[in-house]
Amino acid sequence: MTTWTDALRAFSGRRAWTAPATRRTLAIAWMMCLSACQTNPPAPTARLDALPLEQAVAVATDSLAAQTQKLPAFLARIESLTKRPLLLDPSLDAATGQQTTLTHRFDQLVTDRLRARHAQFDVLPFRRTSVARAQLLLVGSITRHEADRQVFQLHLALLDLKSGAVVAQASSRARDAGFDTTPTPYYRDTPVLLVKDPVVEGYLRTTQASPGQPADAAYLQRVAAVATIQEATGAYDAARYQEALGLYRDAARDPAGEQMRALNGVYLTNWKLGHTAEAEQAFGQMVALGLANRALGVKFLFNPNSTEFWSDPKISGPYNVWLRQIARQAAAGQVCMDVIGHTSRTGSETYNDRLSAQRAAAIQRRLEQEAPALAGRMKPSGVGYRENLVGTGTDDASDALDRRVEFRITGC
Repeated sequence: MTTWTDALRAFSGRRAWTAPATRRTLAIAWMMCLSACQTNPPAPTARLDALPLEQAVAVATDSLAAQTQKLPAFLARIESLTKRPLLLDPSLDAATGQQTTLTHRFDQLVTDRLRARHAQFDVLPFRRTSVARAQLLLVGSITRHEADRQVFQLHLALLDLKSGAVVAQASSRARDAGFDTTPTPYYRDTPVLLVKDPVVEGYLRTTQASPGQPADAAYLQRVAAVATIQEATGAYDAARYQEALGLYRDAARDPAGEQMRALNGVYLTNWKLGHTAEAEQAFGQMVALGLANRALGVKFLFNPNSTEFWSDPKISGPYNVWLRQIARQAAAGQVCMDVIGHTSRTGSETYNDRLSAQRAAAIQRRLEQEAPALAGRMKPSGVGYRENLVGTGTDDASDALDRRVEFRITGC
């Protein structure tokens, strides 16, 4: 850094200068010094303390188990002789509401740790038939930390199914080591944003609830239906579509199963099986539910730098069905809505703001063609990448939700 002393030395020994010239030069040097002295060094990038994933999971799991050991020593020994049946409802990415390769790894590490170190728990498969046997329910979430994108925040909460209360909660941080955050097949294929579903929101809130607090009622009252949906999702991920369809239908028929994940499963499996009419009906039910919840996000993918839909019909093939049902349900409900375009984090902010607005306007025009009654009821806008859910900018399946169009219900 330049100092005032350095500036003076720069002019020492120069005898030929006149006094005014010297004063002018010293004044310039003084201003240079002030500029240099007032320049702040760049702020260091926040770097949070974090562990390798295996250690982070071990810390959180052990802390959770330790919180349940509140009995006197002699009673604890008796209690340890009887294993407590425990269900693990698969963890979710907290930003997207999705299961990913990483969340599955998280679940497996937690399960392995419980079985290896905490014999007081009997970990059961998460199925509807197991819900009646279980005493405890374990939920978890994982997502990138806002202050340091190279760190993942892990949350675990243990619920008592009889009382509905959270009995233990633990958190830890894991340093990203190139984790695979690709969504599993069901979540990769889903056309809608599931994180806005009240049951998913309730699950995620519960993962961070303090001990003694009640678990979210919207989630806890639907645990049996959630277990059926998870069984169906396992079948879908294994490409057993007919089996998955039967389970999704069972869940959707249950009053507690009226949730976006069940309807989404009915849509996806029917589409895979070539039942296009049934698939369109299910998608219409999804749209109606999303509009009732005042928010619906749909994954429309566009060609690069374009307002034209993705050229591959394997991706964009169902888009006409989606647009038709969005238009019909919105017109039938006589709703007004903002149509909001989003982009992934690639390119400048100005460019993405413009592109996302153009894509929202293109969707608006398509909807008005399907249902002229919607004219004047929609307002298109673009937010670029400012509301990214994933934010990696990889432009692949892992951040597809960042390239969505949202429909938010407004007053007319």
